[in-house]
Amino acid sequence: MIPITPTYSIDEAAIEWQFIRASGPGGQNVNKVATAVQLRYTLPEAHTLPDGMYPRLVRHAGKQITEGGIVILNARRFRSQERNRQDAMEKLIVLIRTALEPPRPRKKTRPTQASQQRRLVAKQRRHIIKQLRRTVTHVP
Repeated sequence: MIPITPTYSIDEAAIEWQFIRASGPGGQNVNKVATAVQLRYTLPEAHTLPDGMYPRLVRHAGKQITEGGIVILNARRFRSQERNRQDAMEKLIVLIRTALEPPRPRKKTRPTQASQQRRLVAKQRRHIIKQLRRTVTHVP
């Protein structure tokens, strides 16, 4: 079990590692050693996750999650496979921690009296401008 928070942890069996060749710096080593890491985390069923976590996780993950509920994270920042593995695991932990936090409730605010007054004055100005653009009709 991998601890995410003191109350929540994930199962290591749900994580699958795949090592691929990375582009970028590394000299000849880049052509021989698969240092880039692709982490695949299969999400548990939505009803087993804490309240509201699944939709938040899907929203935070964006394109990194498949329709089947698999989170795919790539790590190729470092030249060593082990550091890329740690980097991918940190990315997963941060993603899950952000999904565990419930969103802050929105506080309703009202416009100030001054802003309401400014809005009405602006509307009055527009009214006068448009009134002056009208064609003049002569009344006999």
